[in-house]
Amino acid sequence: MASDFQRSKVDLVFDAMDSDGNGCLNKEDFELLAQRWAALRGSDEKLLTQVMLGWWTTLQSAAGGADQVTLDDVLNVVDVLPDNIEPVLGTADAMFGAVDSDSDDYVSEAEYRMMIEAWLGHAEATDFARLDLDGDGRLSRNEFTTLWAEFWAGDDPDAAGSYVFGPVQAA
Repeated sequence: MASDFQRSKVDLVFDAMDSDGNGCLNKEDFELLAQRWAALRGSDEKLLTQVMLGWWTTLQSAAGGADQVTLDDVLNVVDVLPDNIEPVLGTADAMFGAVDSDSDDYVSEAEYRMMIEAWLGHAEATDFARLDLDGDGRLSRNEFTTLWAEFWAGDDPDAAGSYVFGPVQAA
């Protein structure tokens, strides 16, 4: 069962993605996220849609094929991730490719902030220096994957990846 901290992390992202505020996510929420992201970047809507719909398919499957996914459905997925990390790593790799808009194999702070704004629907203060595990001013694919795994599969409030989407409010 997800801890209160895990619930707080996931709730932050869930609420931002729930475009109509009905307490459920559906395919349209993921399509709108991709459109929002593409509008910020000015391109690559096809790639971004593919990445986002991959998330939708995973969550929909976990919800038994339902057309809507609740926060509890997402938390049920989070519960099994520590023992089945491969889907998180695969998604992190796809996300990295989508975030790395200049294809230099690194995510800059500007690219990262664009991803956060797209996901949350507004600019959010993030501590990029905390996320930059080696302190070189950018995120490598390995750093990004580590952070993504810590966010989705981790339960450590001290882990840098716990704050991928910004500050987490206690439950």
